[in-house]
Amino acid sequence: MSISVTAKIPYGNVCDVRVTEAGKTTEVRFAADPHGGPESLWFCFRVEEEGKRLSPRSKVELTLSHSTNVLGGGRPLAFRPVLRAADGDWERLGPPAVEQLPDGRRLVSWVVDAPRRFFDVALCYPYGMAEVETLVRETGNFWRADVIGVSQQARPLVRLSNDCGKKRGRRAGLYLTARQHSGETPGSWVLDGFLRHMATLGEDAPLIWALPLTNIDGVEQGDYGKDNFPYDLNRAWGMVPMRHETLVFQRDVARWKERCRPVLGLDFHAPGGTEKDGIFAYVPDPETSPEKYNTALAWNAGIRKALTRRYAAEDFNRVARYRSRWETPDFTDYICQAVDVCGFTFETPYALAGRLVFTREDYRDAGKRIATAVMTKLRREFPSPLRGGGLG
Repeated sequence: MSISVTAKIPYGNVCDVRVTEAGKTTEVRFAADPHGGPESLWFCFRVEEEGKRLSPRSKVELTLSHSTNVLGGGRPLAFRPVLRAADGDWERLGPPAVEQLPDGRRLVSWVVDAPRRFFDVALCYPYGMAEVETLVRETGNFWRADVIGVSQQARPLVRLSNDCGKKRGRRAGLYLTARQHSGETPGSWVLDGFLRHMATLGEDAPLIWALPLTNIDGVEQGDYGKDNFPYDLNRAWGMVPMRHETLVFQRDVARWKERCRPVLGLDFHAPGGTEKDGIFAYVPDPETSPEKYNTALAWNAGIRKALTRRYAAEDFNRVARYRSRWETPDFTDYICQAVDVCGFTFETPYALAGRLVFTREDYRDAGKRIATAVMTKLRREFPSPLRGGGLG
């Protein structure tokens, strides 16, 4: 058997690769590359057959090294990467085998069939511009894609919207973001489901502007993107922005604010790599923003109910008081301060919610449920006719 490994695929990330043959099984040992940042988690790579045709009975053991060094890697049995064979679709791998080494390190592994040509492996279902384009196409171009600026590396920054709004417009408005940490693909899939549902409402939808791939450089480069230097994108939202992307986004938020009645800002993320409690929300700190905290709880009462125990963590509303490398505001802080509306974050696990193993349709269904709950509350608060200052 002859096997090689490459990260030269979309969103590629892998390092410390060692390929060892033992009979009909080849071990591919790998690690998540931090790509220059202090945190690692995201991986995405290709395993290729080289030379002669492999035996149908041949196996590959995929072994994740250094799992204790990745963010949230403390429960290794909760890792469930995805694999896509050549010309196939992404599928979840099952529970891993965990080997404790004498010095306390762990090896986390899965045994799969050897590739007939190649297969790709990733921490979770990838999501990039191809999926954004699919969303736009499959919703009948309900969503308009506009380039509102460029990233620090001159990549287009795309914003989706269902309307441009108008100066001093009174239509209820939502501003949405995802992928501030570029490896957190579950956030994109949930936002995808949210936007798909809103597209079914036509003119009854609020005015929505959404940034599906905020950290586009990190997405394309295969970065994990959490706390990456020179500045974590989600901690660069001060009144003096610390990255060019946030400068672009803040000016877009200002345009949105002028063209609607701002109601809510939502940010879609994923937590540590082995989180399995379900979807939860980071809400404003009651000690510094008691009014916004109570507003978030009011929104989340309906959202948590809509998500049900299938998706929602029991401890649903949380306050982010963990240690951070950055003292500057994030997107939700900015929305609360600069726009004076409530903003909060959804965290969706990479694989598990209790016994549920997330599929892409589960993620989208969760997004649909969040959208449904948001609309229920909006209709109560903006009951006037569409063209008279309500939703439309």
